[in-house]
Amino acid sequence: MKKIGDYTLRGQLIEEDAEAGNPFRIRLFDGRFDSGYKVVGFNVWGATYSSSSTPDCVGKLATTDNLNASDVNFMNAGDIREIAWAASAGSTDGGLGFGESIIDPDNFIVEDLFVYVRGADATKINYIVYLEKYDTTASRGALAMVRNNAQNVEGDN
Repeated sequence: MKKIGDYTLRGQLIEEDAEAGNPFRIRLFDGRFDSGYKVVGFNVWGATYSSSSTPDCVGKLATTDNLNASDVNFMNAGDIREIAWAASAGSTDGGLGFGESIIDPDNFIVEDLFVYVRGADATKINYIVYLEKYDTTASRGALAMVRNNAQNVEGDN
C-alpha cells in the first residue's frame, strides 16, 4: 500500500441522534476499490462548559450504521465493525478533556465511516477524526469491504 494523503474530519453532534440509532455518516467511498482510509486518530469532547453542564462523553467509529447505540454495551471490542473508541471527562477541569482513545491498528475503510456519540442531557459533542488515505489493490479493497460489513463475532447484543 502507498500512502497518498492525510485528512482531518471534524464536527459536532447531539447524542439524541445517535441514541435514536442515527449515527453521523461520513461518506468516504469514491467508487473505487483500489483506495481506502486508515483511522489514525479519534477524539471526542463536550461542547458546553457551563456550571450546569456535564461535558463527559464517549464516542465510537464504525463501518456500518446498524450498531447498538444505547449505553448498554456501547463500546464492544468483540464487534469487528467497531474500529475506534474515545472518552472524555471534561468535568474534571483538565483543560479540554480530550481523554483517551483506542484505535484498532488493523482498520482499513473503503466505504463509509459512522460516528456514534453519547453524553448527558442532549449535550453537543465535538469529534475529530484523523485519516490517512492509501492506494491499494482492488482485491485488498474488496476484502476490506467484506470485513467491514461482517457480523458481530459475539452475536448481536
